[in-house]
This record gives sequence, C-alpha cells and structure tokens, in this order.
Amino acid sequence: MHAYRSHTCAALTAANVGETVRLSGWVHRVRDHGGVLFIDLRDHFGVTQVLCDGDSAAFAELEKVRSEWCIRIDGTVKARAPELVNSKLPTGEIEVYVRELEVLGAADELPLMVFGEQEYPEETRLRYRYLDLRREAMQQNMTLRSDVVSSMRRRMWDQGFREYQTPIITASSPEGARDFLVPSRLHPGKFYALPQAPQQFKQLIMVSGFDKYFQIAPCFRDEDPRADRSPTDFYQLDLEMSFVEQQDVFDTIQPVLTGVFEEFGGGRKVDQDWPQISYKDAALWYGSDKPDLRNPIKMQVVSDHFRDSGFAIFAKLLEQEGTEIRAIPAPTGGSRKFCDRMNAFAQKEGLPGMGYIFWRDQGNGMEAAGPLAKNIGPERTEAIRQQLGLGVGDAAFFLGGKPKAFEKVAGKARDVIGEELNLTEKDRFAFAWIVDFPIYEQDEETGAIDFEHNPFSMPQGGMDALNGNPLDVRGYQYDLACNGYELVSGAIRNHKPEIMLKAFELAGYGEDEVKSRFGALFNAFHYGAPPHGGCAAGIDRIVMLLADEANIREVMMFPMNQRAEDLMMDAPSDPTSDQLMDLGLRIIPQE
Repeated sequence: MHAYRSHTCAALTAANVGETVRLSGWVHRVRDHGGVLFIDLRDHFGVTQVLCDGDSAAFAELEKVRSEWCIRIDGTVKARAPELVNSKLPTGEIEVYVRELEVLGAADELPLMVFGEQEYPEETRLRYRYLDLRREAMQQNMTLRSDVVSSMRRRMWDQGFREYQTPIITASSPEGARDFLVPSRLHPGKFYALPQAPQQFKQLIMVSGFDKYFQIAPCFRDEDPRADRSPTDFYQLDLEMSFVEQQDVFDTIQPVLTGVFEEFGGGRKVDQDWPQISYKDAALWYGSDKPDLRNPIKMQVVSDHFRDSGFAIFAKLLEQEGTEIRAIPAPTGGSRKFCDRMNAFAQKEGLPGMGYIFWRDQGNGMEAAGPLAKNIGPERTEAIRQQLGLGVGDAAFFLGGKPKAFEKVAGKARDVIGEELNLTEKDRFAFAWIVDFPIYEQDEETGAIDFEHNPFSMPQGGMDALNGNPLDVRGYQYDLACNGYELVSGAIRNHKPEIMLKAFELAGYGEDEVKSRFGALFNAFHYGAPPHGGCAAGIDRIVMLLADEANIREVMMFPMNQRAEDLMMDAPSDPTSDQLMDLGLRIIPQE
C-alpha cells in the first residue's frame, strides 16, 4: 500500500465496502458521541467520515487530534445505515472504521477556523493565507482560476496561436501607471523595470514575422488598489496578430471568452450578440465606458426641454458653452420616497442634488409631480415623458452641466436605480465592445493637448486625421465591458514611424523623446513592420465574475492587501546593508 493513501477523501463509495484503505488529510471536524469519535477527514478532493471506538488500538491517539491536524489513517470501509446516508457528499454512503493512525503534522491553536462560514478580518485572512486557502470557497475559487486558464490556453491553441514568453526584467516604459523599478548591480545607478504589460514585446514579435502570439502574462503596476484591481500585479490573456483589422480581433477573442463563460458560468446566460458602442455613446447613454448592459436604462439628452424654461438653474446652465441636461429614466420608480432617496444619493456623491419628475394616476388621468414639473409646466413635462417613453408609475432624474463633470455620478445613479428597482437582470453575462476612443484630450486650464487613451493606437484615417483637429481624432482602440467591468482592452497598432512621430508631436513629445522612450519599437518600424493588432483580457476579473465575487483578492492565491503589503511574507521589507552596498544605493530617511 502507498505510504500515505490508497484513495482520496472523495473516492470511496458503497462499492468499496469491506476494503482496507489508507487516507490522508486534515481533521475538518471532530464529534465525540460518548465513546465513539467521528472525524470528517478532508483533502483537496473532498471529505470522508471516519470513526473510532474503544475497541480500536488507535482510539487513545485519535482522542488527541484537533481541527486541522494532518493525519493518516488505515481502516475498513463500512456502509452507513440507510437513515444515516448523507446524500450531499459523494462519500455519504460509507464511513471508515479507523484501526491505525499516524499524525503527519500537528496544528497549534488556530488563528482562523477552516470549518464553518465565519467571517474574519482581511488582515487575519491574508496573514494566514495558507489556512484561509483551505476553506472550501477558496479551494473552489483557486481551482476555478486554474481551470479557466487551462481552458483559455486550449482555445487559443485551437485557433492557431502559439504561446511565447516575454521578459520580466526590462526597460521602463510608461503604460499609464507607475513602474516597479529594479536596481541593477552590474550597472550601478541604472534600473530595470517590471513590465506593466508585454505591449512593446508583443508588437516586436509581430515585426519579427510571427503571425499569432498569445501568453498568460504577468503584469506589474504600482497602482492604487480597488476592489477589482490589484495594487501590484495581475495576469492577462495577452494576444497579438498580424495582417488584421479591428473586426478580426473581435472575431478571435469572442469565441474564446464565450466558451469560457459558458463552460464555467454555472448555467448563467451568456450573451452571444456583442454590440459595438462608440465611446461617445457609452458616455452619453450609460455614463461609463464599461457599462452594465444587464440594466436596460439608457440616458438621453433633454436640453431643449429646459432651454428658456421656468427652471432657472438648468436654463442658466444651458446659456454656457458645452453644457447640457441629461435624463435618467426610472421605470417603476414613480414615488416621492424613491425620488427623494436618489436625490440624497446625488448629494452624497458631491452634487447639489438631482432633479426629478414622476408620473402618477390621479383618477381622472396622469399627472406629473415633483419640483421640476411645477417649474417647467405640463407641456414641456409631457414632451419629456414622450421622449423617454415613460408612463404612470415611472420617474426620471436630471443632471446638468458640462458632461465630464457629472457623467460619472450619472453612471453610478443609473446603476443604483437599476439595482433598487430590480431592473438589472441577474444570472446573465452581458458583453459590449466600446470602440472609437478619442486619442487626445485638452487640458481645460492650459489648453495643452495630451493623450487621453493608448498612444500606440492607429488613428482612424491615418496621417490625414492627424492633420486636422486633434480632439476629433479617434483611434482603432477598443475595450470589452461585461456587467460593469472592463475585461479586455486592445487596439490596432500604429506601425508606421512617420505616423508615430506625428501622433506624439501633437501631444508635445519631440522626435528625440520618442526615440529615447520607445526606441526599439520606433526603430523596428523602419524595417517592414506589418499591420498588426491585438488585445489583453484580465484573468483576475474574469474569474472574479465567474466566481460571483465582489473583490479580486478572493480569486488570487496570495494577494497583497489594500496598502500593497504582503502580510504573510512581510513584504516590502528593509534591505540589508550588504544588499544596498552591492547595488550602490543609499536610503534617505523621509521626514
């Protein structure tokens, strides 16, 4: 017999009754039934109930074991009485009578329990992550993550892609976040960087003549943490293709992600039709470039109904250039109580409030109610109702000003309205491509032009587009949104050096700076670069959605905390004097 086990703790069934078996695992739970000990023995695969009484030579030793001791038992498989069968367990028809015990690893008093559903502070969970990971939900999440990655790899290979690895230690190359720098011992005073993404390398792979590339790529960014973002590192399904247009990239990644969500989505509906929505329309309709399309609410511009109206606040706003009034329809939200609650929400978000109108049945017909309705009168109110397609029992909320000042709050309000009114469809994955991103933006105070989005994107219209108004230039850049999260980002790349120089020139970067910061890419484009494009899908966020978790740390094996600290490994840590001397570094204490 094997030194540790003949079966896993999920393998034994009624067919094994009478056999002598060996199991190893952790003591999940101990129950003392007056001279008979019952132990749920757990390993990665499942749980088997084992028992022992005074007739067994192992009884005295088994009495000493406690939760999370790692043990090995030898015993005989017995059938449970029919009334004691546990149909919830694969091993629920049997139990194992223990005849011999070996303690493989005793456990001290536990800082957190593995058995049960107790909640523990995140600090405790991360400091003792190896115990936290023993919990059933965490075992399932990590198994799911592994299976998702495996499925992605198979699906990419099936589409003719090969996996290539790119360097982890490289040159600093701004990708929109801060780099993690690595000091060089051999070149004192110089630094490597951990890659924020394999962006330049995968483009160089295309210039090198490889037609299709993918990689499960680690990426490193020194970012402020959020619930859906790690402050240090993350993994993405990274891919690039030569001789492609934007639609080719969409047609490549859609079946991969559709297949993954169908395979691991637990029966939830997976949308097959992925609309393409312009960045401008997404901001207008949803107040976000990562809209949750499970929520059917679409915002609309209603400025004309308030222009020169009796509602002075909006009327005066509209006299200013670049302002507009937008409405958020709220089907079934037509009560003063709900409207006041949403107005309070807007105030918490830093706005003076949120105007509203709601429509109610007065017996002899429909009536519009609320302060706005009184100010603008029945004719304008009725025109708004018809434009928004609302009726009795519905409401609409209004925000005004320069769109960039209120769009984010409007998007949040849309989400809250959808949730509170049960308009947002659960058990569904709703995807949308967001396209036509503006490449440039203008600083309102200085008037300076800078990049708003990916500077490596090919401008729509090429060089001709760059000779016009920079604020009108759109890039072949795209994101994939799902249920309110950005899952994929990508672009058709700018592969022409003259267009690259012009694109950076408009943002105030001279030729010398482009060559200095992106020299390898710029030089390579002089040697027959093919048209190419690709994208990257965030694995952590995908698994988070599939696992129905609200925090990305629930699907990462060893995550950092909100302060970018590894409490388990005590990182970051102080370097030794010898390490600093080797690197030619000195730490200057901060006041």
